[in-house]
Amino acid sequence: MQDFDLVVVGSGSGLDVASVAARHELDVAIVEEGPLGGTCLTRGCVPSKMLVHRADVKRGVDTADEFGIDATVEDVDFSGMVESVSTHVERDSESIRRGIEASEHHTLFDDTGRFVDERTIEVGDATIRGEKVVVAAGTRPTIPDVEGIDDVDYWTSTDALRADTPPDHLVIVGGGYVAAELAHYFGTFGSDVTIVGRRGALLPDEDPAVARHFTDRYERRFDVRTGFEATVVREADDGGIALDADAVEGDEMTTVEGDRVLVATGRVPNTDRLDVAAGGIETTDEGYVATNRYLETSAENVWALGDVVGRYPYKHAANHEASTVIANALRDEREPIDYTAMPHAVFAEPQVAGVGYTEADLRADSREYRVGGYEFSDTAMGSAMGDPPGFVKVLVAPDGQILGTHVVGPHASQLIHEVCVAMRAGSGTVADIRDTIHVHPALNEVVARAFGGRFEEPRE
Repeated sequence: MQDFDLVVVGSGSGLDVASVAARHELDVAIVEEGPLGGTCLTRGCVPSKMLVHRADVKRGVDTADEFGIDATVEDVDFSGMVESVSTHVERDSESIRRGIEASEHHTLFDDTGRFVDERTIEVGDATIRGEKVVVAAGTRPTIPDVEGIDDVDYWTSTDALRADTPPDHLVIVGGGYVAAELAHYFGTFGSDVTIVGRRGALLPDEDPAVARHFTDRYERRFDVRTGFEATVVREADDGGIALDADAVEGDEMTTVEGDRVLVATGRVPNTDRLDVAAGGIETTDEGYVATNRYLETSAENVWALGDVVGRYPYKHAANHEASTVIANALRDEREPIDYTAMPHAVFAEPQVAGVGYTEADLRADSREYRVGGYEFSDTAMGSAMGDPPGFVKVLVAPDGQILGTHVVGPHASQLIHEVCVAMRAGSGTVADIRDTIHVHPALNEVVARAFGGRFEEPRE
């Protein structure tokens, strides 16, 4: 048995806690069976956005004729592009490893860990115990219960980001943000794309108006089949794959053939692989680690953060949670987690971003609210950009409190931030943005005008 002041399970945002502990000269064990850096760096947001940005660059050239510019892409070194991104990720991951191995206060256990008792973990041939433990072990792709899925060479997002050639026809099962981003990526680089999603629209968790708009835009680029649930995957006559899907409502069915299937149906927590129950750690019905407002688990001196908690599956949320765990686990404070104005974004084309409640949320809670908005094409910069379709939608309480804001269109992931600042650091009301002087003719005038206009009663 090896004893440590702190054991951190996972090498994503949990490393923030480990680093602070080491600076205070605590002995820290890090348990990580995969590449160091967590999902975001090694197989998630970093490589995906590096590749999606390349798709954005090509898309700009492909649509240059809309501005009277005759430009063509003569060649794409797809495999070289992927190799460059993979090398960048591996270099950063190895840099983290070197830093840990050079530290006299860190000990790395690069093997699978399983709880065997409270704050006690078996890692390979070793058994380690922490005076304090942080569980930050993340999630993994969900593999749906589809007949024949194990008999075909399907992709998850991890595989897709490492593919050195785009498939001729990619069939994506799932309609969320992973499906949206990878459809844009592969579709831009030459793949025919079919998306099969069980919900009535793509990005179904977004505000309904945003989800409808996004689905409409994607239906113009790709073969989109919403409202269908995949039931069977099998080898097609031509050596590719065939996928059958049944309508979620009604008796209709659909079949699509391609040469590769990408499974993008969500993620599941790694709590089962960790056997957290053996450590006295309770989980939710969905299998996520259950925590209180201080991110404490049911086990004494055990905290949890990141995707394994299941609240907000974003890297920025995990970093925010790490700050709370640092305060409570290392400084013995009682600081509750504050998720006020937690934003998110989808890096597809068009981009999508949001913060706060959706209109569906407010209706479900029977909240009183008003709706405002503005179109990109009605701004000066929107005109300069060729009148891109998209809008900002604002939801406010009758007293002017900002309840939510949702953006679909160019640079949505950046435009959302002034709303986040208003909701978190300002008064949280319409006046924060309405009374701020905005640069003309910058694109953020679309936000200013959405907040400066009239707010209407919601339509039934």
